Amino acid sequence: MFSVIFPGQGSQIVGMCKEFYDNFDYVKKYFDRADDLLKKKISYLIFNGSKEELDLTENTQPAIFLVSFSIFKVIEQETNYQIKKAKFFSGHSLGEYSALCCAGSISFDQTIELLKQRGRSMQNAIPKGQGGMLAILGSNYLEINNLLNENFKKYQCYIANDNSVGQIVVSGINKSIESLELDLRKKNIKSVKLSVSAPFHCPLMFKATEEMKHRIFQTNFIDPTIEIISNVTANPVSKAEDIKKLLVEQIEKTVRWRESVCNMIEFGVDNFIEIGPGKVLSGLVKRIDRKVKLNQVNNLLDLKKLND
Repeated sequence: MFSVIFPGQGSQIVGMCKEFYDNFDYVKKYFDRADDLLKKKISYLIFNGSKEELDLTENTQPAIFLVSFSIFKVIEQETNYQIKKAKFFSGHSLGEYSALCCAGSISFDQTIELLKQRGRSMQNAIPKGQGGMLAILGSNYLEINNLLNENFKKYQCYIANDNSVGQIVVSGINKSIESLELDLRKKNIKSVKLSVSAPFHCPLMFKATEEMKHRIFQTNFIDPTIEIISNVTANPVSKAEDIKKLLVEQIEKTVRWRESVCNMIEFGVDNFIEIGPGKVLSGLVKRIDRKVKLNQVNNLLDLKKLND
């Protein structure tokens, strides 16, 4: 039994999806359509732009979705792999939008429009340079959660991602992030400041929530053809109205990726297929359970392996 997983922000690289774009005319059409909807040449940015510009949240989010969706469509049309027989679709943060679109809950155009707004809203939720994110390695959710709760007056920080065994990501005000980093060092806990433009998945995103709430509830969602594992609950969701509510909550809530993977495995999943740029999610899944099988599809060789 397999699940399909879609990456989120941080997996982007300049040149991603170029092989698929060059070899399949319908992929070119998706890229052209995205250019029209975004009113900018996102295709040029993906293939030829600067890393700095691609890394801007308002560009990254629609770009990663566009790449993931295009590869998904190639798998559907060019292989014998029954990708829609997956037990679940799941995505990390913005990857949940890729999962929903590929499961037929929202259209390609709607997804591009929502991510255009989502990226902009999250980018502008707090003034540039005031917030950041810190990856904490070798610790666990309970230890970091207790540390933050015990020092809530000292740190304006929140757990943004429970990614895997030994990888927690914290969002917060930069001064608090720096203070937390120093205190973790004293405890011999390693941490790495992330190159992001805002503190995602925490209450500091409340302005983005307010902006996106209206857009999400105005968008026409239908029940997906495959159950989606929600970032917010780490459990399956299959009703359009529930999906809308959870997408609004997702902006400020912790991404419960470790629990999501554990729950999929509990449901009998023993094979994960990562569709989109990079192998970040595969690495996280491997740290959660080394026994599961993993495939990634982000180039033509990967596509051939999937078909063999």
